[in-house]
Amino acid sequence: MTAAAFGALAAAALPPVHLVPVLFVSLPALLVLVGSRASPGAAMLTGWAWGFGHFVAGLYWISHALLTEAERFAWLVPLAVPAISALLALFIAVPAVVACRFFPEGWSRVLAFAGLWTLGELARGLVLTGFPWNLLGTVWAFGALPVQGAAWLGTPGLSALTVLLACLPLLPRRSALAAGGGLIAAGLAVGLLRLWPEEPPAGPVAIRIVQGNIAQTHKWRDELRAAHFRRYLQLTAAVPEAGEGEGPMVVVWPETASPYFLDSDETARAFAGAALREGAVLIAGTVRLERSAGGAGPPLRLWNSLVAIAPDGALLGIYDKHHLVPFGEYVPLRSILPLETVVPGNIDFSAGPGPSTLRLPAEFGVPPASPLICYEVIFPGRVTEPGVRPAWLLNLTNDAWFGVSSGPYQHLAAARMRAVEEGLPLVRAANTGVSAVFDSRGRTVAQLGLNETGVLATPLPAPGERTPFARLGLLLPAGVALGLVGVGLVVRRTWRDSRGLSDL
Repeated sequence: MTAAAFGALAAAALPPVHLVPVLFVSLPALLVLVGSRASPGAAMLTGWAWGFGHFVAGLYWISHALLTEAERFAWLVPLAVPAISALLALFIAVPAVVACRFFPEGWSRVLAFAGLWTLGELARGLVLTGFPWNLLGTVWAFGALPVQGAAWLGTPGLSALTVLLACLPLLPRRSALAAGGGLIAAGLAVGLLRLWPEEPPAGPVAIRIVQGNIAQTHKWRDELRAAHFRRYLQLTAAVPEAGEGEGPMVVVWPETASPYFLDSDETARAFAGAALREGAVLIAGTVRLERSAGGAGPPLRLWNSLVAIAPDGALLGIYDKHHLVPFGEYVPLRSILPLETVVPGNIDFSAGPGPSTLRLPAEFGVPPASPLICYEVIFPGRVTEPGVRPAWLLNLTNDAWFGVSSGPYQHLAAARMRAVEEGLPLVRAANTGVSAVFDSRGRTVAQLGLNETGVLATPLPAPGERTPFARLGLLLPAGVALGLVGVGLVVRRTWRDSRGLSDL
């Protein structure tokens, strides 16, 4: 119970609270509690309890999605978050136990734990399709200055340094103060050096994000579909004209904003195009389907997609979401698990071909973008087409599932981190918010708050220089993590030699 309480306390450091000092208590407590257990089993259970408390407190908002259709899924509320947290807790328990069982107290253990924690985060982004939500490095996403290190190390690399910093109270005071001061000074120096140069001038593209603010409980009601569509059309028709220095215009609707199939419904697409200003392009979230032969019967396949539409209603481009949400958009092992998807319809979505680049016809003057639908934006190093560098990142999402909770803010923080890591501006359109535009260094250019209705108007920021992380991806944080463990092993050997002890 004590371990779980310390784990829950650590969740207060995450967005939107960002109470980072709690980590200086909760993370040392994890190592002390695990290290005090006599048996490996007891140590594992203690580390698991800490992780369980941490993820339950950090992911409670998942229950809100289940309550949007309470008659179908309310029974899952007491099960879903605990089940997810129980699995994710292993990615904390194992590093803690390995650090405490095989590395002596002091620098050896702290260094090894920081590296092992990061390896756990990297594994969490891969196992069972991956869920790298709330990486510890996002605790610094309350501002642009403290996150600039992600341009070199990625968010997992920041997690390693965060764990290292937070565990310094376990070390002798002098060395802890020296190391802590050095880490903080280095972080500030990196941030200032990257933010000091003048930002490249914004490109000529005008961005207009339409935030319709439609509650999830109303979104798919048949009698309200036409009203929802009209709301988006009216907001689109009223978007501000291009300002000084702005040229081509891109209007962005959030994930599944259209209640009609814009890829195949020519009438709906014509209405959407007619709402645009001359020369503008609409990029809208929509469900895309492929019907059976002759158009009769149920659809064969569904995709969570975005489409690009010209003012004359012409279809300019399509992107299909490739990283689907398990149990939300499809049921893994459906032939074995008799479960429904959370998304209405209980039909599994199909996955797109993978990260790709959206290129519009040259006459529209819009630079190539890397589209990301919903939680595709939470995966460091996996947000652009391999070997291709776009000019901007485009994230369409529907965080209405999570209501007024920490969920939308945690999702927003992840998006901000991708902008810093890739050195690319990011445009985020969310149905109920928070919609935002970040420049290539993660600074907020414009933002429209949660549960607000309106249009966010801003020029598209220019892309920055390609960052080391954009070049090498997850190899960098993996190298940092392995390096920390390696140094921990060297310190352990030195510690043992100084006491005349043999290796294990």
